[in-house]
Amino acid sequence: MDLKKIFSTPNPIIGVVHLLPLPTSPRWNGDLNKVIDRAEQEATALAAGGVDGMIIENFFDAPFAKDRVDPAIVSAMTAIVQRLLNLVMLPVGINVLRNDARSAMAIASTCGCQFIRVNVLTGVMATDQGLIEGNAWELLRYRRELGSDVAIFADVLVKHARPLGIPNLTVAVQDTIERGLADAVILSGWATGSPPSLEDLELAVNAAKGTPVLIGSGADWDNIGTLMQAADGVIVASSLKRNGRIEEPIDPIRVQSFVEAAREVVTPHEEISVAVKPR
Repeated sequence: MDLKKIFSTPNPIIGVVHLLPLPTSPRWNGDLNKVIDRAEQEATALAAGGVDGMIIENFFDAPFAKDRVDPAIVSAMTAIVQRLLNLVMLPVGINVLRNDARSAMAIASTCGCQFIRVNVLTGVMATDQGLIEGNAWELLRYRRELGSDVAIFADVLVKHARPLGIPNLTVAVQDTIERGLADAVILSGWATGSPPSLEDLELAVNAAKGTPVLIGSGADWDNIGTLMQAADGVIVASSLKRNGRIEEPIDPIRVQSFVEAAREVVTPHEEISVAVKPR
């Protein structure tokens, strides 16, 4: 897979829009307009700060269902994604937490998004939601049924989880790509805000044999220069928030600072046109 075809750069910086609680989630407050307003603010901040793409996810719906989410969540995410696609000119990905890859594929295919993130594509992980089993066979067949070309970015040994059996990063990467048919793999630290080690990134890149490897958590402007020496791109959320606090909205100044730090260590690419659409 060529990341440049999606992001106009081989080394994308992908920001995350964390949606406020959605209908039927434990902390849903009954006001979808408030969720939309916050999402629009964050998408605009990411675009203005210079990221190459963004992922939209139902982060504040925790505690999560381990597989299928309620249809109301899918409906709300679809409506919000469509609003954001009309607002910013960025490649967009979908992550339906904790592991509803089928719904993510449905939203992305329907709205014309470019990729999805899947926390567990292959193998079995012990999580706070219970045992989550990869379902690559279903997802790949569903993508074919939809006639979709949405790319699948899959976590390897995903954060907030432990694999059943002895973890082996090289084998996990190879299985995710060769048996799960992931288009790119994501490597995170042990939890939100925790980065992978440079050694693990290098192992993953060697095992991936040309398939893109993305940093999935813990990147900030202090460590991104080191981490990007090995990785092909980065997904970033926490360090872009106001005061670095996950519950706060995205700060466009922090976005700009992170983007500048990340691009110092990658090959310069063509400037992308203004990413915010006129309203």
